[in-house]
Amino acid sequence: MMNMTLENSDSILRERFGLSGFRRGQNEILTSVLQGNDVLAVLPTGGGKSLCYQYPAVLKNELVIVISPLIALMKDQVSALRQRGIPAGCLHSGQKEAEKREIFQQIEKGGTFILYLSPERAQKEGFQRWVRQRKIALFAIDEAHCVSQWGHDFREEYSQLGLLKQLRPDVPVLSLTASATPLVLRDISKQLQLKTPQKHVHGFYRPNLYYQVETCTDDDSKMELLVQSLKQFPTGRVIVYCGTRKKTEEIAASLERSFAGVGFYHAGLSNENRNQTQDAYARGDLRILVATNAFGMGIDHPDVRLVVHFQMPANIDSLYQEMGRAGRDGQQSTCLMLYARRDKGLQSYFIQQSEASSAIKSSRWNTLDALVAYAEGSECRHAEILTYYQDSQRIERCGHCDSCDPRSERRVQKPVRTTIASIAQGIAKPKKAKGISNSEVLSPDQQLIFDELRKWRKDKAKELDVPAFVVLGDRSLRDLAVKKPEGLSGLLEIYGLGENKVERFGDEILSVLTYGHGPQD
Repeated sequence: MMNMTLENSDSILRERFGLSGFRRGQNEILTSVLQGNDVLAVLPTGGGKSLCYQYPAVLKNELVIVISPLIALMKDQVSALRQRGIPAGCLHSGQKEAEKREIFQQIEKGGTFILYLSPERAQKEGFQRWVRQRKIALFAIDEAHCVSQWGHDFREEYSQLGLLKQLRPDVPVLSLTASATPLVLRDISKQLQLKTPQKHVHGFYRPNLYYQVETCTDDDSKMELLVQSLKQFPTGRVIVYCGTRKKTEEIAASLERSFAGVGFYHAGLSNENRNQTQDAYARGDLRILVATNAFGMGIDHPDVRLVVHFQMPANIDSLYQEMGRAGRDGQQSTCLMLYARRDKGLQSYFIQQSEASSAIKSSRWNTLDALVAYAEGSECRHAEILTYYQDSQRIERCGHCDSCDPRSERRVQKPVRTTIASIAQGIAKPKKAKGISNSEVLSPDQQLIFDELRKWRKDKAKELDVPAFVVLGDRSLRDLAVKKPEGLSGLLEIYGLGENKVERFGDEILSVLTYGHGPQD
């Protein structure tokens, strides 16, 4: 069992990894790992997860085995490690037997070695016999959210990785992911059979990213904003995420008429076409890539200045991971989601077509509803994300999202339509709550009720340590302000208020509607 410290870490970081110091969270994670503990670690995209298993191999001068789902990612990391003189290799289906034998011969010599495997290979009988006989410092499970059916990217081949603890209960396991809710972390621990794991959740706050959600009526209004965003960000790479293969190709074809360097990527393309597109994007031959969620995992381009979701994804986990492709060089970047209420229908269809259990489907409905509430919300975007993931660092307001700084230069501006009708509409326009359309303007009295409900929601979210949108979305608050129900039965007619939420919050909501926010005598 490992029981070491991070003494002399500066020299190892500098001489072996070319780094001047640890990033946020890495020190705490490594300390737990080196004490021989099982560890659940959550670091954001670009947060330096790989160092958390590479460093112990060098410090201990022993073998570390890494389970990773992507051959391309394995190859990239092995290449980078070898360039730094750190012994490493990967085993995958595309290799010749001579390459595999050479890797095993290197491991037999002893000392530092980082071995990358697919989850399928870890389940082969030959590997299981071999791993029982080796001196191993650590098992690392990368993209560990794939273990959990409650997560956003469950993979069947990950579900059997609990066998590592059965094979070698003496070897600590480090599970790493860029996004996992407390529920998913508990499931990861259960599926991997971890022993009282130490949990470290760090770094979800990305201060260089500007988060923005724009409510759109249809695809035409989305397209106007997408084109506007590309004009506002004429340099750096761009990723445009779509929900279907068909939409991906349609948007790419439309953009090609006005912009150079446009390509598309989805799982329906051949491996050759996908590789060619990915390579062209990496070289810079393509600046704008329109893609489904098939493009993302393991992608590490530092200068992505803009990420646009043309259609909303399935849940906040997917949204956060995909937004996280932006600004990995630390420079200011913008993440824009174009939201239309009809988008929920597409994700609803995917859930309905799923063969998952009823419990898993119910969870997916809940996470979809949470994303809708986030999209329709008016609280600080970054603060809500940090609370959603239970990050160790919390903030009240970020100062760089569409709620905190709507006049930011980084905000994608709506194209101005200077028609007589629009000018007329702009005169003496009633005040409306953030994020609602002109058809949902509140009267002054309704606006006062809405504001009181927002204050109550903010306090309740803080009390429960959940994001405001988990309590109630803005659309529910608007519905309450307009309808002003007088009893619990009336609350059941309000958008987003089912029996469970009426039971939990009903009396308090009615009190706010009757007396306003705050304690009553």
